[in-house]
Amino acid sequence: MPEVAAAPAEVREVLGVPADRAVFEPLTHNPCNGVTAGVWRVTGGDRSAVLKVLTRTKETAVSWAASNDPRHWNFWRREAYVYGAGLAQVWQRYGIRAPRLLECAERPDGDVALWLEDVPGAPATAWSLTRHVDHAHRLGAAQGTVGAGEDTPWLSRRFLRDYTAGKTTGEALLDTDEAWQHPLIRRHFPPGLREDMVRLRHDREWFLTVMESLPRALCHLDQWPANLRADGPDAGVLLDWAFTGDGALGEDLGNYLPDCVFDLFVPAADLPGLAKAAYDAYVQGLRGSGWRGDEALVRLGVCASAVKYDWLAAMMLARADEEPVAYGGEGTVPAELRYRERGLALAYLAEWAAEARLLAPRLGFPEAPSGR
Repeated sequence: MPEVAAAPAEVREVLGVPADRAVFEPLTHNPCNGVTAGVWRVTGGDRSAVLKVLTRTKETAVSWAASNDPRHWNFWRREAYVYGAGLAQVWQRYGIRAPRLLECAERPDGDVALWLEDVPGAPATAWSLTRHVDHAHRLGAAQGTVGAGEDTPWLSRRFLRDYTAGKTTGEALLDTDEAWQHPLIRRHFPPGLREDMVRLRHDREWFLTVMESLPRALCHLDQWPANLRADGPDAGVLLDWAFTGDGALGEDLGNYLPDCVFDLFVPAADLPGLAKAAYDAYVQGLRGSGWRGDEALVRLGVCASAVKYDWLAAMMLARADEEPVAYGGEGTVPAELRYRERGLALAYLAEWAAEARLLAPRLGFPEAPSGR
């Protein structure tokens, strides 16, 4: 049994077997996040569960450090509160739920252990495009009905602003000719992408202000295929509610779609078609739930959410000579494939950003700063 997971009483309570008869299988997660001490599938007898240990004492980079501020995007106890308050199940009637909480244990060292249902359904990393579109429809229905939770003190606030503020790797390289002449970059970053990414970084404050001024919704804020599993043919189970909080209507969808490509779950060539179908389904879900707002504001929320990735091009410039590591540090991916797919996806996000700059003034927002 891993030391950080050691809790014989918890194993017996949840699985009904002695701890020495339980098998701990490490699960892929972000090892940089200071909130997460570890994640395991624990099997004992004919039962299994997922154990996630939350902590505030893990040493990590400042950009991923755990926070004691309940409004901070990386508040270390938030996920325990989300489960304990039942908030993780508020979208269940619309076909999106969280794993069932089996036990929440406060440990003597101050850590919190979440014992969760081991969901057997197929991960969204292997879903068809149609299944992704179905999820967008369910998400629209849920966010059109459930309020933003303004009075809940431990939901995150200003997620986009604070999350992106810590992403500075390679920032200076955006204006460096040599970085853009790297063979990998020249082969796979489309013409014009440099100017688009420089402008997106330059306009960051404008985009963030727009996003913070749009209609609000309860948002998961970490929706991507690795955090979603099937729950039968017409529903999904959404994992990892650690960032949950206030966001713009459309922000979760604006995160989900590019992440399908960035981590190689959907080919970049399919992104335009997927994004159109998913957006239409999301709006249909909103309307079906009774939402009667201005659809143009939703479109602006999706397009302006491109600002979440204003740092990604710079980071890729900085790491062009490194072997790309897969999510969770498990193995590598071909550099040519990653740079080609991400280059195309970033170019698509530049189109979103351009659309947001045109749309916002028509809706009463100030115009974006002039291009550099």
